[in-house]
Amino acid sequence: MPHLLIVEDDELLNDALCAQLTHAGYLVSSSYDGLQGRANLESQRIDGVVLDLGLPHIDGIELLQWIRQRFSAMPVLILTARDGVEDRVQGLNAGADDYLTKPFSMAELQARLQAMLRRSRMPAFGGTMEVQGQASQRLRVDSQLPVAWLNDERMELTQREWSLLTLMVNNLGQVVSREDVLSVWQTEGPDGGAASNALEVYIHRLRRKLQASGLSIRNVRGLGYMLESDR
Repeated sequence: MPHLLIVEDDELLNDALCAQLTHAGYLVSSSYDGLQGRANLESQRIDGVVLDLGLPHIDGIELLQWIRQRFSAMPVLILTARDGVEDRVQGLNAGADDYLTKPFSMAELQARLQAMLRRSRMPAFGGTMEVQGQASQRLRVDSQLPVAWLNDERMELTQREWSLLTLMVNNLGQVVSREDVLSVWQTEGPDGGAASNALEVYIHRLRRKLQASGLSIRNVRGLGYMLESDR
């Protein structure tokens, strides 16, 4: 189930969007200003953003630029009353994947979201890394979005599980130290130190999710962890 973030300061419209998109089968979170939107993106696994431009605290363009720096392949649809050609050009040049003006049709919004998310799930989108397990098992990890596929089935990963898996796939057959993992987590948020106490928990979760992949995570005593193929 795709997880959408609505960043819209009009409370009535925000509530209506959340209700309609939840009814359409999405998991939906909402923010009413740019700062809150940024905090949601830092704390949750988000698959796509519906973004207004006229936001308090941090405007939509500034938030979009931040998203592109932090989550370069995150799908973003701008939903705004600014309908001038210059506004569209500015939004698309800032990195939006689509641009829809108010008033709008909910059916068109849903169609555009489906198309945008479908493109984001394509293996080539944003660049992927692929490793082979036993037999024909394939693990593909998106290098920019927190998503991965085991064969053609999308894995459910948290942000930290994805960053740990990405690090291990990048170092397949090599030891990844505890310090390596924590240095990556520190760049993702201020709670990296707290997460260090839970590293074994994340390793255990990944082992469970990789059970059918033909890949295993091995403890290398005193050094760290190694992702290796069972082939």
